[in-house]
Amino acid sequence: MALQGSEEMGEPVEEPEDLDDQDAASISPAEEITMPPGPGGEEGSEQAPLLPWDRFSAWLHCICVVGFDLELGQAVEVSGVPKTLWSDMEKLKTSICYLSFPDSNSGCLGDTQFCFRFRQGSNRKSSQGCFLETADRDAPPCLKREQGHYYGYVYFRQVRDKSLKRGYFQKSLVLISKLPYVTFFHCLLKIMAPEYFEKQEPCLEAACNDMDRWPAPHPGRILTLPIMGVVIKVRIPTCYDKPGTSQLVQSAQGDSLVSIVLPTIHEVDLFRCFHPVFFHIQMLWELVLLGEALVVMAPSPAESSDTVLALVSCISPLRYCSDFRPYFTIHDSEFKEYTTRTQAPPSVILGVTNPFFAKTLQHWPHIIRIGDMKQKGEQPTKQMKVKKLKNLKTLDSKPGVYTAYKPYLSKDEEIIKQLQKGVQQKRPSAAQNAILRRYFLELTQSFIIPLERYVASLMPLQKSICPWKSPPQLRPFNQQDFMKTLEKAGPQLTSRLKGDWIGLYRCFLKSPNFDGWFRSRRKEMTQKLEALHLEALCEEDLQQRIQKHTEVEAVDLVLKLKDKLTQAEREQLPLQPGTLPKLRSHIEALIRTLPEDLQGILHKPPTP
Repeated sequence: MALQGSEEMGEPVEEPEDLDDQDAASISPAEEITMPPGPGGEEGSEQAPLLPWDRFSAWLHCICVVGFDLELGQAVEVSGVPKTLWSDMEKLKTSICYLSFPDSNSGCLGDTQFCFRFRQGSNRKSSQGCFLETADRDAPPCLKREQGHYYGYVYFRQVRDKSLKRGYFQKSLVLISKLPYVTFFHCLLKIMAPEYFEKQEPCLEAACNDMDRWPAPHPGRILTLPIMGVVIKVRIPTCYDKPGTSQLVQSAQGDSLVSIVLPTIHEVDLFRCFHPVFFHIQMLWELVLLGEALVVMAPSPAESSDTVLALVSCISPLRYCSDFRPYFTIHDSEFKEYTTRTQAPPSVILGVTNPFFAKTLQHWPHIIRIGDMKQKGEQPTKQMKVKKLKNLKTLDSKPGVYTAYKPYLSKDEEIIKQLQKGVQQKRPSAAQNAILRRYFLELTQSFIIPLERYVASLMPLQKSICPWKSPPQLRPFNQQDFMKTLEKAGPQLTSRLKGDWIGLYRCFLKSPNFDGWFRSRRKEMTQKLEALHLEALCEEDLQQRIQKHTEVEAVDLVLKLKDKLTQAEREQLPLQPGTLPKLRSHIEALIRTLPEDLQGILHKPPTP
């Protein structure tokens, strides 16, 4: 099935039958919302022209449908929508097929939603590359676009059908994306999948055309997104938002057309996910923080993927920098790599449902066994001890945490009592989730604040920046110096928890999460130094200074300033408004002081 984008972006596209023309015109955001400002907040920077499927590609890579063939097993029935974006998925088709279906032992009757994550096969570049970098710059760490992985969001239906040889209708609608917007895409699938199973391919074509008119997912904007006669209202969070708050505000005007308002695009219900291992939430936080190898054994892909996503998000706003697979199968291309016994298990969190993994991953140091989350009778009212790994023989073992790990911090009894009381008083699940999310947030912030404070001290003073010298360098991170700061400015200032904080920090500094966090902070601070240096340079009277130099030196200065301009635009440096226009005018003024033949050469655009 091949879908074609409109030849010109201004052409009307086919509307779903449920939405009349007048309503569609009033809610379509494509004409109303402009592309975001360019680097340094400059409104005048030019954006690349949009091509067919560029708007679609800002949200999704492609859509595919996986069915069950009696001879082939799982097979792609609709090989990617649009077809032009499916080409680099061909090599990954087998993995996508197996990841899009629950294991046969899961017994998922009816409709099931879950997600998976898999490695990128090739580096396909979008025509919106510069814009997507801008959007990523403003996104929180946990919502930045994946670089080396794709997410697959699945809506699987299995119902009895006597007309089929197998006796069951089994099919999955799968959205492939770089965006970790799990709540949003599951909501989208709830709208698309039932319609698709009833009306088949023309329905997907209408949905794709709707999405190709959406504005791009730029952080900080409230977006109204029409899809198949329904309008979803969302806000993409920014890194500037206060953690733990939702910024989506209901506006009176125009909200009569909004069908669904999503308060979050990515958060899962932490309390529901951690319900079976309720008493060990603090130990699980430590294991995730330190990047330990973890496997979640669950009865279905829905519970597996939700639990893995809950684990990854429990250290927010810190980004989890190791690999994680919300749903992992024995057919995955990394199966041998992750299950080998010849080396220590890698830093990864796996979610599995196949009983085979109970034996294959028995050597892993930390195993979480999750029971059926839908069983209301199991209330976390009595203490559950950490179980020994040798007691985990099969996937039918009792729910719990199987590990020999000794936590660095003392258990926080207060949060356990608070949540237990909520269960006894039948406190709403949303309230329990909010309490637990706030607890994890404050715990992570207490841990990371001393690191932030120390890293900030590595920044050179602004007075050391000289426009005529290279920007000063950051001082190196010294572990011993950092440890010395913890005595007076450690987590004890903001956390009531006691324990071996020093030992926890020592272990964290060796982890992939510290490496990823520090690389990100160092990049931000280096770019800040470059920005301050450029701003200082723009404040100088360059024409007066150039009068004292030779023609060769003047040309050299122009070339260096052009390099600075290119760097600022490429790296999206955090410049004060007006800096880039000022730099361009400086360059132009310097060029005008040179002979005409040199002016012509310097005005030529650089060769790519």
